[in-house]
Amino acid sequence: MPDANAPLASIRNFIDGQFVDGSGGKAFEKRSPLDNRVTASVAEASRADVDRAVASARSALKGPWPRLSGADRADILLKVADEMTRRHADFVEAEIADTGMPRVVADPMCGRGAANFRVFADVVKTVPTEFFETFTPDGRGAMNYGLRRPVGVVAVVCPWNAPLLLMTWKVAPALACGATVVVKPSEETPRTAALLGEVMNAAGVPKGVYNVVHGFGPNSTGEFLTTHQDVDAITFTGETRTGEAIMKAAAVGARPVSLEMGGKNPAVVFADADLDSAIEGTMRSAFSNTGQVCLGTERVYVERPLFGAFVAALKAAAESLRIGPPDDPASRLGPLISLEHKRKVLSYYAKAAEAGATLVTGGGVPDMPGALADGAWVQPTIWTGLPDDAAVCTEEIFGPCCHIFPFDSEEEAIERANATNYGLSAAVWTRDLARAHRMAAEIEAGVVWVNSWFLRDLRTAFGGAKHSGIGREGGVHSLEFYTELKNVCVKL
Repeated sequence: MPDANAPLASIRNFIDGQFVDGSGGKAFEKRSPLDNRVTASVAEASRADVDRAVASARSALKGPWPRLSGADRADILLKVADEMTRRHADFVEAEIADTGMPRVVADPMCGRGAANFRVFADVVKTVPTEFFETFTPDGRGAMNYGLRRPVGVVAVVCPWNAPLLLMTWKVAPALACGATVVVKPSEETPRTAALLGEVMNAAGVPKGVYNVVHGFGPNSTGEFLTTHQDVDAITFTGETRTGEAIMKAAAVGARPVSLEMGGKNPAVVFADADLDSAIEGTMRSAFSNTGQVCLGTERVYVERPLFGAFVAALKAAAESLRIGPPDDPASRLGPLISLEHKRKVLSYYAKAAEAGATLVTGGGVPDMPGALADGAWVQPTIWTGLPDDAAVCTEEIFGPCCHIFPFDSEEEAIERANATNYGLSAAVWTRDLARAHRMAAEIEAGVVWVNSWFLRDLRTAFGGAKHSGIGREGGVHSLEFYTELKNVCVKL
């Protein structure tokens, strides 16, 4: 149970290596999604504060950071990873305080934050550029080679669903490339970004390389940062509507963007699939982190001979999930991020009922004891019986829910899986290897898992198609975004 007598935390901006309040004197409340209790006061960055943060990052580009060898920067980033590991428990507590996620969920997610720094410390040392010998008419020839130089000051705009993991996924490669960053975490999850400032100082990262400004989006910190003309590139994870606004802002100054946006991700389960594996994978993809996963599954297509058994098995799996507070070792589902998001998710539960969906399980709010009754809790929910164009089947809900449809042919499954404006991820479950390859090639998504879900090699390309995003990150693809590749031509 949350401690109602815990002191109110004060979370400040981190600019030029120091924690500072907002110059405008404004602060906002951070409430726990567990019970809606105020747990922190967060300093809201004014336009002047954003100016200071960007100027600090710009100044750091003139210092030693971008001029260090890749190996030397990598050594410092490994110290960041080691310090994050040493303070792992602090990061887990911060993540839990902001999100309410069960400890068994927060613990590995925070561990992957440190892993991001280790992976990109290695990538920056091992990925080559290019070299060409060039013929010239005089016979002497020339050589052309590539040099990577940091893109400059990067605005990192982060989501609230996996705050540390998704923030470090962008900060780690940016810093490895010699760029500097100004991070704007979600107003719902300010703690881990601020805590990382302490780690940066302890690891010896120069002042101004890593900065954090807290606040909201329109007419606040997010808008001040993304419209700032001394920001050279913007990377964003979040909903499509916000990504579109950031892309418009980035057009002024023709600044590059990397956008990972919304999804309405399908899973396609064939009758020859290993049922136990498909159920385990789909249960995780639909309900992990209370369904607040950009790569999660909200549309499940099951070949008709397996449909009844699959629905029954997923129902049993969903009903076995324990909903509870973070420190209950049996808890597997926490609350949604906020009461506002709870209202959104419940509005879709109501739309499903109004549209005539068959409710397999869930569909409401669980009974929670004591103060937890005031939190952002919802039940894991499964529907069947709706047409493909129903609102709950086309719009991203971002909650612990999915609709299961029967299908009769491979061609039908591909057509229906692709009948969406989104294209972030998909999962295919089958023992037929040839079919698996055909499906993976035909499904319009940036990531397609076969007989798995959320299995990631950080060296591979990650990003979305259609309304799910622009650009790719991961491995060399991150280096391509966070650096400018310069060609040097030498006449011999």
